[in-house]
Amino acid sequence: MFDIGADELLLTAVVAVVVIGPKDLPRALRTVGRWVAKMRRMSNSFRAGIENVIREAELEELEKEWRERNARIMAEHPEQTADTDAQAASAAALGSPPAVHPLPTEAETPLPPPPPPAEGPR
Repeated sequence: MFDIGADELLLTAVVAVVVIGPKDLPRALRTVGRWVAKMRRMSNSFRAGIENVIREAELEELEKEWRERNARIMAEHPEQTADTDAQAASAAALGSPPAVHPLPTEAETPLPPPPPPAEGPR
C-alpha cells in the first residue's frame, strides 16, 4: 500500500521524538495505532460489501442462465414434463388433498420365481 523504507521510518521517528517528546510519545503511538486499526476495519468492511454485491450479481446471472436453459429443455421435451410439486401446491391452494399414489403391497407385487436348484456332481 505505502512504499515506506527504513530511512523514512527513522526520520519519522526522530521528528516524532523531537515534536511530541519522549514523555507523550507512547500515548501518541497508541492513538495512531487505534486510528490505523479503525481505518483497516472500515476498509475490510467496505471490501466485504463490494465482494457481496459482486457475488450476488454473479448468482443472479447464473440463475438467469439456468432458467433460460431449463425453459429451452422443457420446450424441447414437453411430453416428458411431470410437475407434481406444482400440482400438489395448486391442490393445496384449492383446499383439496393432493393426489397420493399408495405404494404397492406385497400381495399386489408378485415375487420372482425361485432359481432352479443347482445340480452338481455327487
